[in-house]
Amino acid sequence: MNLFNHVQIKVKDLAVSKKFYDAVMKILEYKTVLEIENTVIGYGLDLHNMFEIRQANEEFKLSRSVHVAFNAPSMGAVDEFYQIATRNGGKCGGAPGFRPQYEEGYYAAFVTDLDGHNIEAVYKIK
Repeated sequence: MNLFNHVQIKVKDLAVSKKFYDAVMKILEYKTVLEIENTVIGYGLDLHNMFEIRQANEEFKLSRSVHVAFNAPSMGAVDEFYQIATRNGGKCGGAPGFRPQYEEGYYAAFVTDLDGHNIEAVYKIK
């Protein structure tokens, strides 16, 4: 069983965030599994294992101080995640590399997305 059914963050501009996350999620081998026009986009493996971005509005306030770590299929995908994310407007939060302070074999990169969310791609070497 997955830990989450879905996780959602609210973004300032769904169309702009969609371009950013489409590029990032493609590298991590996640696809669009849900799209409700002008409202929400879900990325993942299926409807019960996904990450969503939702257009913020008066009812659904912009998310703040969110950290989400995505599993990557390889170290190369972590490197590509970082390159694609920073080329698409993300800011470096930590270049790709090993993070032995977390655990042995933990290879990750951190990027701040367009709305200030801390996103991470991680590959665990077994």
